[in-house]
Amino acid sequence: MNALAPYSGRFAPSPSGPLHFGSLATALGSALEARHHRGSWLLRIEDIDIPRIAPGAVDAILATLERYGFEWDGEVMRQSCRADAYAAALARLKAGSHVFPCACTRREMADSALARDGSRRYPGSCRDGLPAGRTPRTWRVKAEGTICFDDAIQGPQEEDLARDAGDYVIFRADGQFAYQLAVVVDDAAQGITHIVRGADLLGSTARQIHLQHLLGLPVPAYAHLPVASNAAGEKLSKQTLARAIDDAPPARTLAAALAFLGQRPPAALAGASIAEVWAWALAHWRIERVPRRLQGPAPNSAA
Repeated sequence: MNALAPYSGRFAPSPSGPLHFGSLATALGSALEARHHRGSWLLRIEDIDIPRIAPGAVDAILATLERYGFEWDGEVMRQSCRADAYAAALARLKAGSHVFPCACTRREMADSALARDGSRRYPGSCRDGLPAGRTPRTWRVKAEGTICFDDAIQGPQEEDLARDAGDYVIFRADGQFAYQLAVVVDDAAQGITHIVRGADLLGSTARQIHLQHLLGLPVPAYAHLPVASNAAGEKLSKQTLARAIDDAPPARTLAAALAFLGQRPPAALAGASIAEVWAWALAHWRIERVPRRLQGPAPNSAA
Protein backbone atom coordinates (compact mmCIF):
# COMPACT_ATOMS: atom_id res chain seq x y z
CA MET A 1 0.00 0.00 0.00
CA ASN A 2 1.16 3.52 -0.78
CA ALA A 3 1.44 5.16 2.63
CA LEU A 4 1.21 8.61 1.00
CA ALA A 5 -2.09 7.92 -0.77
CA PRO A 6 -5.20 9.60 0.71
CA TYR A 7 -7.42 7.22 2.66
CA SER A 8 -10.07 5.61 0.47
CA GLY A 9 -12.49 3.03 1.87
CA ARG A 10 -15.54 1.30 0.49
CA PHE A 11 -18.68 -0.70 1.24
CA ALA A 12 -19.49 -3.43 -1.29
CA PRO A 13 -22.79 -5.21 -0.62
CA SER A 14 -24.12 -8.06 -2.75
CA PRO A 15 -27.74 -7.48 -3.88
CA SER A 16 -28.94 -10.95 -2.89
CA GLY A 17 -31.51 -9.39 -0.56
CA PRO A 18 -32.15 -6.38 1.67
CA LEU A 19 -29.61 -5.10 4.18
CA HIS A 20 -29.68 -6.81 7.57
CA PHE A 21 -28.04 -5.83 10.86
CA GLY A 22 -24.72 -7.44 9.96
CA SER A 23 -24.58 -5.48 6.71
CA LEU A 24 -25.36 -2.29 8.60
CA ALA A 25 -22.57 -2.88 11.11
CA THR A 26 -20.09 -3.45 8.28
CA ALA A 27 -21.22 -0.35 6.40
CA LEU A 28 -21.05 1.72 9.58
CA GLY A 29 -17.59 0.51 10.57
CA SER A 30 -16.12 1.08 7.12
CA ALA A 31 -17.72 4.53 6.77
CA LEU A 32 -16.65 5.73 10.22
CA GLU A 33 -13.08 4.54 9.77
CA ALA A 34 -12.89 6.38 6.42
CA ARG A 35 -14.30 9.60 7.89
CA HIS A 36 -12.07 9.28 10.96
CA HIS A 37 -9.11 9.50 8.57
CA ARG A 38 -10.80 12.32 6.61
CA GLY A 39 -10.87 10.05 3.60
CA SER A 40 -13.38 9.10 0.95
CA TRP A 41 -15.95 6.33 1.31
CA LEU A 42 -17.08 4.68 -1.90
CA LEU A 43 -19.95 2.35 -2.68
CA ARG A 44 -19.79 -0.68 -4.96
CA ILE A 45 -22.59 -3.11 -5.78
CA GLU A 46 -21.12 -6.59 -6.13
CA ASP A 47 -23.68 -7.99 -8.55
CA ILE A 48 -21.32 -10.22 -10.49
CA ASP A 49 -23.09 -13.41 -9.32
CA ILE A 50 -26.15 -13.03 -11.53
CA PRO A 51 -28.14 -16.05 -10.23
CA ARG A 52 -28.04 -14.67 -6.65
CA ILE A 53 -29.35 -11.18 -7.46
CA ALA A 54 -32.76 -10.47 -5.94
CA PRO A 55 -35.10 -8.29 -8.05
CA GLY A 56 -35.19 -4.73 -6.72
CA ALA A 57 -32.41 -5.36 -4.19
CA VAL A 58 -30.02 -2.72 -5.55
CA ASP A 59 -32.55 0.10 -5.26
CA ALA A 60 -33.61 -1.17 -1.84
CA ILE A 61 -30.01 -1.19 -0.57
CA LEU A 62 -29.38 2.36 -1.76
CA ALA A 63 -32.64 3.58 -0.24
CA THR A 64 -31.88 1.94 3.09
CA LEU A 65 -28.38 3.43 3.26
CA GLU A 66 -29.82 6.88 2.56
CA ARG A 67 -32.53 6.40 5.19
CA TYR A 68 -29.85 5.56 7.75
CA GLY A 69 -27.89 8.70 6.95
CA PHE A 70 -25.00 7.23 4.95
CA GLU A 71 -23.31 9.54 2.47
CA TRP A 72 -20.91 8.09 -0.09
CA ASP A 73 -18.50 9.78 -2.47
CA GLY A 74 -18.69 9.60 -6.25
CA GLU A 75 -20.69 7.29 -8.48
CA VAL A 76 -21.78 3.82 -7.42
CA MET A 77 -19.73 1.13 -9.18
CA ARG A 78 -21.55 -2.00 -10.36
CA GLN A 79 -19.64 -5.20 -11.10
CA SER A 80 -22.17 -6.22 -13.74
CA CYS A 81 -20.74 -3.44 -15.93
CA ARG A 82 -17.10 -4.45 -15.48
CA ALA A 83 -16.67 -7.63 -17.55
CA ASP A 84 -14.11 -6.06 -19.90
CA ALA A 85 -11.84 -5.11 -16.97
CA TYR A 86 -12.03 -8.63 -15.55
CA ALA A 87 -11.31 -10.17 -18.95
CA ALA A 88 -8.24 -7.95 -19.32
CA ALA A 89 -6.97 -9.07 -15.91
CA LEU A 90 -7.50 -12.73 -16.80
CA ALA A 91 -5.60 -12.20 -20.05
CA ARG A 92 -2.66 -10.74 -18.09
CA LEU A 93 -2.64 -13.75 -15.78
CA LYS A 94 -2.69 -16.10 -18.77
CA ALA A 95 0.19 -14.23 -20.38
CA GLY A 96 2.20 -14.63 -17.20
CA SER A 97 1.42 -18.37 -16.95
CA HIS A 98 -0.14 -17.82 -13.54
CA VAL A 99 -3.37 -19.64 -14.39
CA PHE A 100 -4.41 -22.88 -16.05
CA PRO A 101 -7.60 -24.30 -17.55
CA CYS A 102 -9.37 -26.95 -15.47
CA ALA A 103 -11.88 -29.60 -16.53
CA CYS A 104 -12.70 -30.94 -13.05
CA THR A 105 -16.24 -31.06 -11.74
CA ARG A 106 -17.33 -30.69 -8.12
CA ARG A 107 -18.17 -34.39 -8.03
CA GLU A 108 -14.62 -35.24 -9.07
CA MET A 109 -13.28 -33.18 -6.16
CA ALA A 110 -15.76 -34.46 -3.58
CA ASP A 111 -13.11 -36.58 -1.83
CA SER A 112 -10.38 -33.93 -1.86
CA ALA A 113 -8.89 -32.60 1.37
CA LEU A 114 -10.56 -29.62 3.00
CA ALA A 115 -9.11 -26.14 2.65
CA ARG A 116 -9.03 -23.74 5.60
CA ASP A 117 -12.41 -22.23 4.65
CA GLY A 118 -14.11 -25.64 4.53
CA SER A 119 -14.21 -25.95 0.76
CA ARG A 120 -12.56 -28.81 -1.12
CA ARG A 121 -8.92 -28.11 -1.91
CA TYR A 122 -8.12 -28.64 -5.54
CA PRO A 123 -6.03 -31.84 -6.03
CA GLY A 124 -4.07 -30.49 -9.00
CA SER A 125 -5.52 -32.82 -11.63
CA CYS A 126 -5.22 -30.33 -14.52
CA ARG A 127 -2.31 -28.22 -13.28
CA ASP A 128 0.13 -29.71 -15.78
CA GLY A 129 -2.31 -29.93 -18.67
CA LEU A 130 -5.84 -31.09 -19.42
CA PRO A 131 -6.39 -34.86 -19.48
CA ALA A 132 -6.94 -36.32 -22.94
CA GLY A 133 -10.43 -35.73 -24.26
CA ARG A 134 -11.40 -33.17 -21.59
CA THR A 135 -12.44 -29.57 -22.23
CA PRO A 136 -11.86 -26.71 -19.78
CA ARG A 137 -14.68 -25.65 -17.47
CA THR A 138 -12.88 -23.08 -15.31
CA TRP A 139 -9.62 -21.17 -15.00
CA ARG A 140 -7.61 -21.55 -11.80
CA VAL A 141 -4.75 -19.58 -10.30
CA LYS A 142 -1.65 -21.51 -9.29
CA ALA A 143 -1.58 -21.12 -5.51
CA GLU A 144 2.06 -20.70 -4.54
CA GLY A 145 3.88 -19.11 -1.64
CA THR A 146 2.98 -17.82 1.81
CA ILE A 147 0.97 -14.64 2.30
CA CYS A 148 1.39 -12.60 5.49
CA PHE A 149 -0.49 -9.46 6.46
CA ASP A 150 -1.33 -7.55 9.60
CA ASP A 151 -5.07 -7.09 10.05
CA ALA A 152 -5.92 -3.90 11.96
CA ILE A 153 -8.45 -5.79 14.12
CA GLN A 154 -7.60 -9.49 13.91
CA GLY A 155 -3.83 -9.08 14.15
CA PRO A 156 -1.06 -10.86 12.20
CA GLN A 157 -2.23 -13.41 9.62
CA GLU A 158 -0.30 -16.02 7.66
CA GLU A 159 -1.50 -18.45 5.01
CA ASP A 160 0.32 -21.07 2.98
CA LEU A 161 -1.68 -20.82 -0.23
CA ALA A 162 -1.02 -24.33 -1.53
CA ARG A 163 -1.83 -25.95 1.82
CA ASP A 164 -4.60 -23.70 3.11
CA ALA A 165 -6.42 -22.68 -0.08
CA GLY A 166 -5.21 -24.62 -3.11
CA ASP A 167 -5.42 -23.54 -6.73
CA TYR A 168 -8.48 -21.29 -6.81
CA VAL A 169 -11.06 -20.46 -9.47
CA ILE A 170 -11.20 -17.00 -11.04
CA PHE A 171 -13.37 -17.90 -14.06
CA ARG A 172 -16.30 -20.16 -13.29
CA ALA A 173 -17.93 -23.01 -15.17
CA ASP A 174 -21.08 -20.90 -15.69
CA GLY A 175 -19.10 -18.30 -17.65
CA GLN A 176 -18.93 -15.77 -14.81
CA PHE A 177 -15.80 -14.17 -13.40
CA ALA A 178 -15.25 -15.22 -9.79
CA TYR A 179 -15.46 -12.90 -6.81
CA GLN A 180 -11.74 -13.16 -5.98
CA LEU A 181 -10.71 -11.66 -9.31
CA ALA A 182 -13.49 -9.08 -9.52
CA VAL A 183 -12.92 -7.60 -6.07
CA VAL A 184 -9.17 -7.20 -6.66
CA VAL A 185 -9.65 -5.49 -10.02
CA ASP A 186 -12.37 -3.20 -8.65
CA ASP A 187 -10.48 -2.19 -5.51
CA ALA A 188 -7.55 -1.12 -7.70
CA ALA A 189 -9.82 0.72 -10.15
CA GLN A 190 -11.47 2.66 -7.32
CA GLY A 191 -8.16 3.47 -5.66
CA ILE A 192 -9.10 1.73 -2.42
CA THR A 193 -6.34 2.02 0.19
CA HIS A 194 -8.14 0.49 3.20
CA ILE A 195 -10.68 -2.34 3.31
CA VAL A 196 -12.89 -2.63 6.39
CA ARG A 197 -15.28 -5.58 6.04
CA GLY A 198 -16.73 -8.59 7.83
CA ALA A 199 -14.53 -11.33 9.26
CA ASP A 200 -16.37 -13.88 7.08
CA LEU A 201 -14.08 -12.63 4.30
CA LEU A 202 -10.87 -12.94 6.30
CA GLY A 203 -10.18 -16.31 4.65
CA SER A 204 -10.33 -14.70 1.19
CA THR A 205 -7.77 -12.02 1.91
CA ALA A 206 -4.62 -14.06 1.24
CA ARG A 207 -5.88 -15.08 -2.19
CA GLN A 208 -6.75 -11.47 -2.99
CA ILE A 209 -3.31 -10.26 -1.93
CA HIS A 210 -1.81 -13.05 -4.05
CA LEU A 211 -3.74 -11.78 -7.07
CA GLN A 212 -2.70 -8.19 -6.34
CA HIS A 213 0.93 -9.30 -6.41
CA LEU A 214 0.49 -11.25 -9.66
CA LEU A 215 -1.28 -8.33 -11.36
CA GLY A 216 1.09 -5.68 -10.00
CA LEU A 217 -1.71 -3.90 -8.13
CA PRO A 218 -1.45 -1.99 -4.84
CA VAL A 219 -2.21 -3.99 -1.69
CA PRO A 220 -4.70 -2.19 0.59
CA ALA A 221 -4.62 -2.33 4.37
CA TYR A 222 -7.22 -4.72 5.83
CA ALA A 223 -9.44 -4.70 8.92
CA HIS A 224 -12.03 -7.42 9.53
CA LEU A 225 -15.00 -6.61 11.75
CA PRO A 226 -16.82 -9.26 13.77
CA VAL A 227 -19.73 -10.88 11.95
CA ALA A 228 -23.21 -10.63 13.45
CA SER A 229 -24.91 -13.97 14.16
CA ASN A 230 -28.39 -15.14 15.09
CA ALA A 231 -29.46 -17.05 18.21
CA ALA A 232 -28.30 -20.31 16.61
CA GLY A 233 -24.80 -18.90 16.07
CA GLU A 234 -25.26 -18.63 12.29
CA LYS A 235 -24.00 -15.62 10.35
CA LEU A 236 -26.85 -13.25 9.51
CA SER A 237 -27.65 -13.67 5.83
CA LYS A 238 -30.50 -14.20 3.43
CA GLN A 239 -29.92 -17.95 3.75
CA THR A 240 -30.40 -17.81 7.55
CA LEU A 241 -33.51 -15.64 7.14
CA ALA A 242 -31.92 -12.54 8.65
CA ARG A 243 -34.45 -9.81 9.31
CA ALA A 244 -34.17 -6.77 7.02
CA ILE A 245 -33.56 -3.43 8.67
CA ASP A 246 -35.76 -1.54 6.20
CA ASP A 247 -38.50 -0.91 8.78
CA ALA A 248 -36.32 -0.72 11.90
CA PRO A 249 -35.93 2.64 13.68
CA PRO A 250 -32.70 3.99 12.12
CA ALA A 251 -31.28 5.85 15.12
CA ARG A 252 -31.87 2.98 17.53
CA THR A 253 -30.43 0.42 15.10
CA LEU A 254 -27.38 2.58 14.39
CA ALA A 255 -26.78 2.88 18.14
CA ALA A 256 -27.07 -0.91 18.44
CA ALA A 257 -24.53 -1.33 15.62
CA LEU A 258 -22.14 1.03 17.42
CA ALA A 259 -22.46 -1.06 20.57
CA PHE A 260 -21.89 -4.27 18.57
CA LEU A 261 -18.68 -2.70 17.25
CA GLY A 262 -17.46 -1.97 20.78
CA GLN A 263 -17.90 1.80 20.69
CA ARG A 264 -19.92 2.01 23.96
CA PRO A 265 -22.55 4.60 22.93
CA PRO A 266 -24.60 6.16 25.77
CA ALA A 267 -28.06 4.63 26.25
CA ALA A 268 -29.71 7.95 25.44
CA LEU A 269 -28.33 7.81 21.90
CA ALA A 270 -30.93 5.20 20.95
CA GLY A 271 -33.61 7.89 21.30
CA ALA A 272 -31.68 10.62 19.50
CA SER A 273 -32.04 11.79 15.91
CA ILE A 274 -30.06 10.20 13.09
CA ALA A 275 -27.96 13.36 12.81
CA GLU A 276 -27.13 13.19 16.53
CA VAL A 277 -26.16 9.53 16.31
CA TRP A 278 -23.83 10.22 13.39
CA ALA A 279 -22.32 13.25 15.15
CA TRP A 280 -21.57 11.16 18.24
CA ALA A 281 -20.21 8.28 16.16
CA LEU A 282 -17.92 10.49 14.11
CA ALA A 283 -16.55 12.15 17.24
CA HIS A 284 -16.01 8.94 19.21
CA TRP A 285 -15.14 6.23 16.67
CA ARG A 286 -12.00 4.26 17.50
CA ILE A 287 -11.18 1.11 15.55
CA GLU A 288 -9.06 -0.18 18.43
CA ARG A 289 -12.27 -0.63 20.45
CA VAL A 290 -13.74 -3.09 17.94
CA PRO A 291 -13.83 -6.61 19.45
CA ARG A 292 -11.32 -9.02 18.00
CA ARG A 293 -13.85 -11.86 18.00
CA LEU A 294 -14.76 -13.19 14.56
CA GLN A 295 -18.45 -13.45 15.33
CA GLY A 296 -20.93 -12.11 17.86
CA PRO A 297 -24.68 -12.11 18.53
CA ALA A 298 -26.73 -9.35 16.99
CA PRO A 299 -29.22 -7.53 19.24
CA ASN A 300 -32.49 -9.46 19.52
CA SER A 301 -34.37 -6.73 17.71
CA ALA A 302 -31.96 -6.92 14.76
CA ALA A 303 -31.63 -10.67 14.26
